[in-house]
Amino acid sequence: MLSLPQVPDLAEAPDLSDTEGCIQCQMGSKLVLFITGNCHWQCDYCPLSETRRDVDWMFANERRCETFEEVIEEARAMRATGAGITGGDPLMAKERTLEGISRLKEEFGPGFHLHMYTSIPFKPEVARDFAEAGLDEIRFHLLGLDAERYRSSISACAEAGILTGVEIPCEPDKRDELLSLLDELRDFDISFLNLNELEITVGNHDNMELRGFNLSTEITAGAAGSNELAHEMKSRVMAADQGVADPTDGTIREPFGFHLKFCTAVFKDSGQMRRRFLRRGESTIAPHEVLTEDGTLIFGAIDADAESKEDWMDELVNETGLPRSFLLWDEKNGRIEMPLVIAEDIAEQIEEPVFMVEVLPTHERLEVTMVLLNGTEDNEADS
Repeated sequence: MLSLPQVPDLAEAPDLSDTEGCIQCQMGSKLVLFITGNCHWQCDYCPLSETRRDVDWMFANERRCETFEEVIEEARAMRATGAGITGGDPLMAKERTLEGISRLKEEFGPGFHLHMYTSIPFKPEVARDFAEAGLDEIRFHLLGLDAERYRSSISACAEAGILTGVEIPCEPDKRDELLSLLDELRDFDISFLNLNELEITVGNHDNMELRGFNLSTEITAGAAGSNELAHEMKSRVMAADQGVADPTDGTIREPFGFHLKFCTAVFKDSGQMRRRFLRRGESTIAPHEVLTEDGTLIFGAIDADAESKEDWMDELVNETGLPRSFLLWDEKNGRIEMPLVIAEDIAEQIEEPVFMVEVLPTHERLEVTMVLLNGTEDNEADS
């Protein structure tokens, strides 16, 4: 059984200086627009699964999309207030990315917030293309922590009116380089530095093992040491802003000139995703379903085929008094869906298999739990 909230407290309230992109992500109101799985680079910490890596497919949240009409449909299904454009690298499909930005702005208006990630130090004139299309915020991933090669791209984006910053994983074996990067970024035209807890995933597990990383705890995908280093860096920036001594080395530094945000693996996986599922579930829930605090949908179901479904539905309405609108014929799975309480009431009265079903409120309605409510233990094992 999938349980998304893995810790009691998923997140603190946003900081006043958090970007709009971060705030909307924390609310779970941002569509995740995966433009392409293609990327120039082979970062050993890339968390992408094999089903998305180096494949030129587009996804809106968990839904594979062939057109931007489908992307817009998914945005409406979750009542999105904006979109985060990611990959792969969106610059590997630049024209598609520009089209997506323009289409989303046209459909939802100028207030629909769009941020984008890239690791490509593109030509300065490209910044104008993105600004004119409607991009609000851009986050540069500094390959090899080499900030200088991105300077002209960063400056061009800031000059074009795009809120510009840096977003990188916090690699615990790069402490000296990351602390030096703080000082190097002082004279860059950035408004923020986002640090993500380095994650150990199915997609990068072997590489992370080679680098000697272990999970920090059993309830998070975060690499040991990443959280601690991120907090050391955040404390340094905050101390400088306040004009007080750094808690690590006691040095009083000038303000860095940018906001530092740290996002944990637990919050990205369980906080943002859970809230996005809750939001989509609230928008798409059917009369017979119940939305759980985990963001899943629960209902009852009885096996039926196309020939018997009408008889079953007539009998259920007659015997229970349930409005017919609370029954749904699922042709794909060959079952009649109904409120769980009804399924529990009839389970011991009929011989046909009756189930409790739990699904994610995604376009594909991924099934995460199915429990047989009647029959013998042998039947349950067979099911």
